[in-house]
Amino acid sequence: MSDMTRIKICGITNLDDGLEAIAAGVDALGFVFVPNTPRYITPSQAKSIIKQLPPFVTNVGLFVDSELGEIEDTINHCKLDAVQLHGNEPPEMCSHIRLQTKIIKSFHVKNESQVLKNKIDNYRVDAYLLDTFIKGKAGGTGQTFDWRIAEGLGPRTILAGGLTPNNIGAAITQVQPYGVDVSSGIEKSPGKKDTGKIYSFVDQVRQANLIIRKNAEIKL
Repeated sequence: MSDMTRIKICGITNLDDGLEAIAAGVDALGFVFVPNTPRYITPSQAKSIIKQLPPFVTNVGLFVDSELGEIEDTINHCKLDAVQLHGNEPPEMCSHIRLQTKIIKSFHVKNESQVLKNKIDNYRVDAYLLDTFIKGKAGGTGQTFDWRIAEGLGPRTILAGGLTPNNIGAAITQVQPYGVDVSSGIEKSPGKKDTGKIYSFVDQVRQANLIIRKNAEIKL
């Protein structure tokens, strides 16, 4: 694991929430391009927000089973740094995106660690995001899965699913992921973030990182 767990806040729908997240120390913002979902944002709205953000922030577009052309058009329109494929996209979809963009593939976790490992091995992407499987839901459910399934899956694992300021410290201590992704766990309503929860979440992540580092130093 790297010294600092990367933090992504997903479901950004307005500039104020994005700026507050960045001020708190978040590394990446997620924009949901999935119509008829609570945190949906149009490419034009996302572009307007992204243009007003400071540099050195990673902007991620989330798609669920979108056409390749639509994904590439949105990447170009919004100047996205990364895309998160959050549906049932096959491995070849990831390799066919021709633009210089990082690819994150999401997997909805049930309870079969070996089945998950086999699926992940089929994909050649920059990172793997693990979310909770809920039938009929693509994400944002606020429910966790058994974190033991996420242990040892590699250095580019991003943990999601039901994370909150109350449980993120335990999650990081157990899984030690490359990054964490939170949405509903720091909201006051779908698509509207709670500033206090954002800062608390980031603080708990950093505290967990310090504990892990100190424990590593003691073992040395």
